[in-house]
Amino acid sequence: MQLRVDALDGHLAKTLASLYVITSDEHLLALEAADKIRKTARAQGFSEREVLSVERSFKWGELLAANQSQSLFGDKKLIEVRIPGGKPGKEGGQALQQYGASLSPDNVTIITLPKLDWATQKAAWVASLQQTAVYIDIPLVERAQLPNWIGTRLAAQRQSADRPSIDFIVERVEGNLLAAHQEIQKLGLLHPEGKLSFEQIHDAVLNVARYDVFKLSEAMLGGDVARLVRMLEGLKGEGEALPLVLWAVAEEIRTLLKLKSGVAQGRPLGVLLKEYRIWGPRERLMEPALRRLTLPVLESALQRAAQIDKMVKGLRAKAYAGDSWDALLQLGLTVARGP
Repeated sequence: MQLRVDALDGHLAKTLASLYVITSDEHLLALEAADKIRKTARAQGFSEREVLSVERSFKWGELLAANQSQSLFGDKKLIEVRIPGGKPGKEGGQALQQYGASLSPDNVTIITLPKLDWATQKAAWVASLQQTAVYIDIPLVERAQLPNWIGTRLAAQRQSADRPSIDFIVERVEGNLLAAHQEIQKLGLLHPEGKLSFEQIHDAVLNVARYDVFKLSEAMLGGDVARLVRMLEGLKGEGEALPLVLWAVAEEIRTLLKLKSGVAQGRPLGVLLKEYRIWGPRERLMEPALRRLTLPVLESALQRAAQIDKMVKGLRAKAYAGDSWDALLQLGLTVARGP
């Protein structure tokens, strides 16, 4: 049974299943979901807790033994199985299938996994768990969803803020949901219930954003100049490897160039997007970016990326002098703004 994370409270108010699977890269939300299940299990008499962490030396017999062994005091037991790598292997996959088929009514089990890649999602053990467990796949909270998420969290502690104030929080906590949660809790401790002013939020919220190099293309494609500048400064400040950042930008330019050339030859954009395996938020950003950018601009941008690559390697670049990060920023701005 698949269950949305926002339906978990309603589910737990009615019943408690023997097996839950939580899969997510959003660690805060996965932790909160597991906490709700633990709390319900404790309230229903599952007072003993056993935690199994699947590392390289883990013996899968321990999992089956945990399900079969009885507590010394006859207590019902909560078993937590943590698989941080997300790939249990052949033996582990078979053990998980066997485990799901032989659940003890005296146990509640929580299996936690990171977000599974496409190939792993097709594995037999995953399909088996989806049938035998309450399976909760928690998606990432993307930047576009973050304002509503923050507003909901503020409302839960009887506080609110206007959109500019919430956008300020978004800029400070992007990519770091746990920090966002902590900053919201801090606002609850510092200020009474009611509407928060921009000044209160500005003074309280730290700059705890973590920038993902692969989100940089999102800002560049979307023409979000302020976010692009902020992300590049953040990546530089965090010590991100410049070659990796340049590679991400150059790959996006290369993809745009292929799409633009294909459209110029009369091929439908939808077909090209499928051919180059572009979907999700990135797919929605491609069409406006292609309208904004001409073929000569993209060809020139790719040549400039090659020049910056020379700079990074300590070679002389004809078009640039000075800081490689600044040259990369100018290149990103060209793509974000267009000609």
